[in-house]
Order: sequence, then structure tokens, then C-alpha cells
Amino acid sequence: MRIVIADPNLMPHRSTFEAALPEGAVTSWHDSWNEHSVLTDLKDADVYVGPKFTEAMGAAASNLRLVHVAGAGYDGIDAAALPAGVVVANTFHHESSIAEHIATVLVALRRNLLGQDAALRTGIWSSSVYTQSIRQPETLRGAVVTFLGFGHIGSAAWRLLQAFGAEGISITRSGNVDAGANSLRWSGTTDRLGEALSESDILVVSIPLSEETTSIIGAAELDDLGPDGLLVNVARGPVVHEAALYEALKDRRIAGAAVDVWYQYPATDGRGEPSTLPFGRLDNIIMTPHSSGVTAETFRNRAREIAENITRLSLNKPLKNVVIPR
Repeated sequence: MRIVIADPNLMPHRSTFEAALPEGAVTSWHDSWNEHSVLTDLKDADVYVGPKFTEAMGAAASNLRLVHVAGAGYDGIDAAALPAGVVVANTFHHESSIAEHIATVLVALRRNLLGQDAALRTGIWSSSVYTQSIRQPETLRGAVVTFLGFGHIGSAAWRLLQAFGAEGISITRSGNVDAGANSLRWSGTTDRLGEALSESDILVVSIPLSEETTSIIGAAELDDLGPDGLLVNVARGPVVHEAALYEALKDRRIAGAAVDVWYQYPATDGRGEPSTLPFGRLDNIIMTPHSSGVTAETFRNRAREIAENITRLSLNKPLKNVVIPR
């Protein structure tokens, strides 16, 4: 069995990946995705692992049986280009890393760690101990968190935030989350989002982007969250209305936000503004480059699961996480 890998995120875990492959498997690694170089390597490949699959690749891959992406998203795979009989699978394993990120940024925001750091670098001890007008910061104990989306990311974040003593509400499109079984205050559909935000201190957004959820968080929802409220978005940028979020932060209608997903993305050189609006000038936002799930743990586990799926393929066993055909 011959496997072509063109995802640089897996390169640090090459030994882990290869150790888990079936006996006799041969690998061919590319340190980046480049259509031309991958094309020359696909002719006799059984498995291709990479973020993109094009029409030209489909024409070249006469022996291909499996296309595997090393992540959840597979929008780079041209389904129409797949040779007959080829299936596409994805993999997750980012939920623990994203949950840790959510907890980290919430502690930083609730306790104004970035503001204290910036002030102390200029010789100012920004603490209520020295300045009575500064409020004593709140911990996460007793904070009410609304989870907009309660899949593998939202539920993992809730399990972690429970350890801090937070309380939770889940809002999903289906509304079928069992509040009692998950130790939540209550759960409901998106029709009850305003109600949830009105009693919440924090909003964690992990709901998938769709026509229905685009801009589901707008000015009214941010006002429901209120001037002490915090927002964390690890879903997709447009789930939260771009201008509404910027204005709410600028005008302090919410206390702060941590945003990991954006409204525009860079080219392959990794340079470019994340928005047309100057979020970077605000002092009440933590900005990260869609990196909340990018950890060694995430990709080490993805490498193992992809290798497991390749072993299943070699044994003609059912594959995990097949997304095309569903």
C-alpha cells in the first residue's frame, strides 16, 4: 500500500504515523501542499492525505481508494474530481486543545491579565490594592456561560469550565441537549438565545456556520450579554456579525472578547489583516490566528487515527469518519 502525505501539520508526527501503519506500507511525504509536486506522486498511490484535492489530481490518481484530510474541514476536496469508488474521511481530536484555549482566554479576560501586564511594563501597578477605582476581578466560579453550539467542542469546554465552578446553558439549533445529564442550568433552541444571554456572563460560540447561523450574534445579542459580558468565538468568524462585534467592543457595550476565527484570511505566506475593521487597536480583545486547536496533541492524535483508518482500509474494514459519500 502506497500513501502520499501532503499536509505539513503531520510532519512533526511522521514517526508516530508510520509506526501505526500496516506492515508493508510505503509513504511519500511532501512538506507543503503543491499541486504540481503532488500530481507527479499520485499515479500509483492508494491513499492521499492532504487538505486539497483537485480535478487534475483526480485524473492522475488511477489507483486511489481513500482521500483523508487531517482535520474536520474538507471544503478543499473537490468531490466531483474523485475517481469512482474513492471515499473521503476526516478527523477531529481538536476539542481538548480548543477547550483549554477557551478556559485560558476566559481567565485572562475575567482577571484583566493582559491589561495588568501592559500597565506594569510602564511602572503602573494596576490593581485595586493600589487604586480603589479599579474593581476587584471576578474568577470563573459562579459565572454563567452560554454555549452556542454544544457538540464535541462545546461539551469539552463545558467539562473543563465546570472544574472552575462555572454554570452552563446550552443553545443549539435542535435543542435536544439533555440539561440534567450534562449538569447544565437549562438547554434550548436558538429561539431562546436572547433569554440565555440575558442571564449569562460569558458566551462561547462553537456552532457551525450555515445560512441559518450567519450573523446569529448581532448587536441585539451583544447588548443582551451586557457591559460585563465576554464573548469567545472558536466557530467561524461570520457567525458573529463583524461590525456589531467591533462596535460593541469599541463602545464597551461588552467587556471583552477572544476571537480565534476571522472574516478574512491570509495567503500561504501567513500575512494579512483578519478584518477590514481595526480590531487590533482595541485593548479588550484577545486575537489569535485560528490556532486554538493547533497543538501537538491535536495532530499527534490525528496522525494515529488516519493511520488506523489506513489499516482498516488494508483489511477491508469499515472506515471511521467517512464524509464523502455520506
